[in-house]
Amino acid sequence: MQQLYNERIDEKILLQELDNGLKVYIMPKRGYTKQFAIFATHFGSNDSKFIAPGDTDVTEVPDGVAHFLEHKMFEEEEGSIFEQFSKLGASANAYTNFTTTAYLFASTEDFYENLKLLVKFVQNPYFTDENVEKEKGIIAQEIRMYQDDPNWRVYFNALEALYHVHPVRKDIAGTIESISQINKEILYKCYYTFYHPENMVLFAVGDIDIDKTLDVIKENVRQDKKQGEIERIYPKEPSSVYKKEVVQDMQVSIPLFNLGFKDTDVGFGGKKLLKKNLEIQIGLEMALGRSSDLYERLYNEGLIDSTFSFDYGGEIDYGYSIIGGQSKDPFKVRDIILNAINNLQFLKEEDFERIKKKYIGKFLRTFNSVDSIAYSFINFYMKEINLLDYLDLLYSISFEDVRERFQNHLREENSVLSVVNPIKK
Repeated sequence: MQQLYNERIDEKILLQELDNGLKVYIMPKRGYTKQFAIFATHFGSNDSKFIAPGDTDVTEVPDGVAHFLEHKMFEEEEGSIFEQFSKLGASANAYTNFTTTAYLFASTEDFYENLKLLVKFVQNPYFTDENVEKEKGIIAQEIRMYQDDPNWRVYFNALEALYHVHPVRKDIAGTIESISQINKEILYKCYYTFYHPENMVLFAVGDIDIDKTLDVIKENVRQDKKQGEIERIYPKEPSSVYKKEVVQDMQVSIPLFNLGFKDTDVGFGGKKLLKKNLEIQIGLEMALGRSSDLYERLYNEGLIDSTFSFDYGGEIDYGYSIIGGQSKDPFKVRDIILNAINNLQFLKEEDFERIKKKYIGKFLRTFNSVDSIAYSFINFYMKEINLLDYLDLLYSISFEDVRERFQNHLREENSVLSVVNPIKK
């Protein structure tokens, strides 16, 4: 087995690539009472157009297939997988985002039986005309729920404004119209394309036996031959934003806003992507964190409240910052922030050192929780990032790195404003 080790934090992760291409990562955490395993595929809502290995023709599927497939994987002929995990004393779950679908469980006992169940059910699809039709109604209700959620709408309205054609602008669950076009043949096509072991990763963490864990996985995973690369097809996205403002009326008492900034420096993963992500996140904290002058001004003028937040989402082929919350005057908040970021003097080196230490502490606390370790590992893995590289890269970042990145990323011409206003009576 290959060993990934970071001397600075004295943590190691073991890697074994199986003959079928599946990468298995095991992180031993001696003395921990909880175990966690996550089985993930590099298949998310963005992957609606592709050429499967061995094919010459392009396959295009309806929006929402990855999420729909996640729902259906928990159903088998003998009943619900959730019940089987529950009988083994484990808590199971799954999620789909723009790039990833993942299945997971946490346990304090019977880890190897739970691991066997995880591997087997993710490798055993069961789709029928009847159960696919039934699921459409369930997911349609979920879509309606999100459409009625003001926080969800203000966020996706911002993404739709930021992007012209990139699929990140589309709702992860799709639309009621798009899911109506899904059938079992489409699900099986996507399953056998994206759920091939070569396109997947399994991460296990806890006080577990390494050899026994590997044996359980090898005995229960499909022994497929490697299939080769999947060609993912994304439209060419312009560097400009699609629309500067989006305003929608909904059932809210106070307006909600998302101020978005489109990242145009994209097309790479690994350490370079991680460094960029950290530079932007630290810059946002310096400019808008609760100890910043800008936050204090906005708060004292009654323009923001405790819901105010900010984040950067950076993937290989796209990235964006979102600043948002409740405000009585979102347009004034937008103008104040845009005016302030044109003057980089409010980025102070003493703040940089303090916030950098904060991020170091936050990362080290990740290793106190097997859940946090697993989620972080998969998130980084899909960006071609090694979790154990995080701290070394964080230490290497300078104040000038943050200033330059901040200046290049948070530009007015790359900004959009999404607002959800109360319905006028």
